[in-house]
Amino acid sequence: MSRPLLLAGGTLVDGTGAPARRADVLVADGRVVAVGDLLVEARARDAEVVDLDGLVVTPGFVDIHTHSDVSLVHDPAGESKVRQGVTTEVIGNCGFSPFPHAEDRLDLHRDHMARLGEPPMTPDWLDLDGYARRLAARPPALNVAALVGHGTLRVAVVGVEERETTSAERARMRALLADALAAGAFGLTTGLTHVPSSYGGPDEVVDLLAPVAEAGAMYATHARATAGAELDAVREALAAARRSGARLQYSHVALNEPSSWGRAQEPLALFEEAAASGLDVAFDLYPYAASSSSLSQYLPGWVQEGGSEAMAARLGDPTTWQRAVAETARGWYGGIPWLWDRVRIADAPEPGLAGRTLEDVAGATGRDPVELVLDLCRRHGNEVEVVLSYRVEEDVQAFLAHPFASIGSDGNAIAVQQESRRPHPRHFGTFPRVLARYVRELGVLTLEDAVRKMTWANARRLGLTDRGRVAEGMVADLVALDADRVQDLATFDEPCAAPVGIEHVWVSGVATVRDGVQTEARPGRLLRRSTTGTH
Repeated sequence: MSRPLLLAGGTLVDGTGAPARRADVLVADGRVVAVGDLLVEARARDAEVVDLDGLVVTPGFVDIHTHSDVSLVHDPAGESKVRQGVTTEVIGNCGFSPFPHAEDRLDLHRDHMARLGEPPMTPDWLDLDGYARRLAARPPALNVAALVGHGTLRVAVVGVEERETTSAERARMRALLADALAAGAFGLTTGLTHVPSSYGGPDEVVDLLAPVAEAGAMYATHARATAGAELDAVREALAAARRSGARLQYSHVALNEPSSWGRAQEPLALFEEAAASGLDVAFDLYPYAASSSSLSQYLPGWVQEGGSEAMAARLGDPTTWQRAVAETARGWYGGIPWLWDRVRIADAPEPGLAGRTLEDVAGATGRDPVELVLDLCRRHGNEVEVVLSYRVEEDVQAFLAHPFASIGSDGNAIAVQQESRRPHPRHFGTFPRVLARYVRELGVLTLEDAVRKMTWANARRLGLTDRGRVAEGMVADLVALDADRVQDLATFDEPCAAPVGIEHVWVSGVATVRDGVQTEARPGRLLRRSTTGTH
């Protein structure tokens, strides 16, 4: 048994939204054993005392929407998230997940996961248990909770084919999903703008949600986007939840089409109406007016069919090339206009591109921007990442302030020191940015509500009953921060920067950040969904 730990003299914001109060927190054997005025008890137990006078103590942040599926296999330190105070990463989002894999399609699984912006990896595991063993071989610094991706299910059963699935194929996907849920996965995700999840229609999604609803698990959707019909994406997601009975988590809510900017109240009204009718619905977002994804995502679906090698061969045909140019020029998702100065390359397999806009690269090379996009995807497949400034601050604030909202970074746990990459700053600054900009500077949220949206709201959504709040019996995933000093330092021009003001972080009572510096400790593990409340 390890020596007890007393976090003394801090201001406790417990994650529930309750008012901040002065309280000590006593930790033993990885759990909170008492909260209150505990110095006498701590001395009796010979506890190690950490003086947190002037700091705020919160639950560890639960990042409900991440893409750290392979980044934590590459680098279990997870520095960009640990330094923010994140203690649990939720992976498997947007239809991507690191399982289940078909042994005869590992090349397609590798290609599919390349869209997550990390070095491609051919998996040497097939299911959740195999992935858990892979993580356990080099334990991560933070916990991992896994969802099952619809796109990954499709790759495993169908490949990357643009067609409806047969009843037998759907049955096979349901069986793989049910197996993963039984093994401890927390739910299903779709990525209905990402190939091949986008090839599945509403009926296929509802069909797959049957085991999710039966298990009481969560359905998270990166919704389908169609130019000129942004609200239809919300309506489809709500209809899927209503038809299936599954709990809906609407991923990274935003308005990306210029004609929709400033109209956040319209989708919010749809969510509110659905909740009033009895639907269990919530949404998450990250605090930036820009998104990021693989560049190939914005090509017509038929161009991407079959994976990167098939796409390269297809674009090598002159007639097909001209068709692809004509359709891509109309805009993405059927007509959202290309604003070349708002699309910045974050990472690419060739030097000199990261950090530059498509307008800049096209102008410097004398190329048509559409042909540049297609040529980059032809040569590099899914490995070109871009940042798109297609949102407005007004909408970010409206979504963030809503009671249904919680925080998810949509970013990866990676090293702060990167070579040539210029990834989205959400990887490094999401949670401190909420506390600095939207609590301290703008007052969009109170400190208590912001912490709730980053902790207990997300833990409850997942079904993690022993994390996300500071109370007796809860796992000791904890953060101590300086509310007056906490600040994100990552910008779009210089994104690879750790925040300041996150002074201490504990995962199961083990320090992963001490005095603002990450330790060598790797106490994280794969969490599994359980109906008993033990994870």
